[in-house]
Amino acid sequence: MDSKPTRPISNRTPLLDQIDVPADLRRLSEEDLRQLADELRRELIDAVSITGGHFGASLGVVELTVALHYVFDTPHDRLIWDVGHQAYPHKILTGRRDRIRTIRQGGGLSGFTKRSESEYDPFGAGARVDLDLLRPRHGRRP
Repeated sequence: MDSKPTRPISNRTPLLDQIDVPADLRRLSEEDLRQLADELRRELIDAVSITGGHFGASLGVVELTVALHYVFDTPHDRLIWDVGHQAYPHKILTGRRDRIRTIRQGGGLSGFTKRSESEYDPFGAGARVDLDLLRPRHGRRP
């Protein structure tokens, strides 16, 4: 029996409701990816309408985020975002959807990638990048 908790599936985001981590996304068919991106965009707009913040950069990378997590074996393959504000869709797809409405709020999610938040964030954006973190691990290329 699957020990993974079930979440009710909404009519608004039925595919996104099935995604807790990128491995779940990789189980979808390629044909479902457009719908998933549309649902992710709706979720992002809804969340930022509550918290405020910079989300133009995130809106511009929704499809890219879905594609990267679909093709690469994250978190083993590490994704590096140019600016933290591009990482909002990434946060939703990497187990933080339930907290996305706390982004940039006291005690909430960081507006940037943050190593202590998720194994899917290889370094904290907004600070000096530790280039040693980008070196190959266990014979894998960064």
